[in-house]
Amino acid sequence: MAAPVLLRVSVPRWERVARYAVCAAGILLSIYAYHVEREKERDPEHRALCDLGPWVKCSAALASSFYVFVTGSHSVTQAGMERCDPCSLWPRTAGLKQSTYPSCPSSWGYRWGRGFGLLGSIFGKDGVLNQPNSVFGLIFYILQLLLGMTASAVAALILMTSSIMSVVGSLYLAYILYFVLKEFCIICIVTYVLNFLLLIINYKRLVYLNEAWKRQLQPKQD
Repeated sequence: MAAPVLLRVSVPRWERVARYAVCAAGILLSIYAYHVEREKERDPEHRALCDLGPWVKCSAALASSFYVFVTGSHSVTQAGMERCDPCSLWPRTAGLKQSTYPSCPSSWGYRWGRGFGLLGSIFGKDGVLNQPNSVFGLIFYILQLLLGMTASAVAALILMTSSIMSVVGSLYLAYILYFVLKEFCIICIVTYVLNFLLLIINYKRLVYLNEAWKRQLQPKQD
């Protein structure tokens, strides 16, 4: 008995339109985020269009550095591009000279705007994989756009798996943004929302294709 032949399955039109719109927005935001980071590295005083106020500064988050200084039971966390000031880390005591204050201990820095704050510590800050998060975002949205043009099972699984990873990464970066950097980044928040929307779109596609393939495999009724 010959194996059943699966006919070509097309996804709903709304899914294609929604995917193209979300991916196009993600690509544009990724390009702009990369531009902001490059400008901030070249000019620390650069003010991006998305810097709307003291508490809404996307450039501070996109080009962020996170430094932790630890000595004994003391730990000080600084976000941004600030440098270590030994005299500001410990309270002054009357009668002590400045030279008696402890010097800055060894420090390590994580650029949360690059390699998700993880790849730099694994592959080195100058490693090939330690790229700006916007570069990974650009690759992700292009991948979602291209694979979304086919309705194959493999493509659907890759789309769903990559979307799950992107949402997990978004939750991780959202935690860093709120609890560590204590910044509100419009570009970052919109990107997280786009990733969540793509997860829903890819889930709907997987369910739709699964039902379509099941209908094709059902034996024909006389």
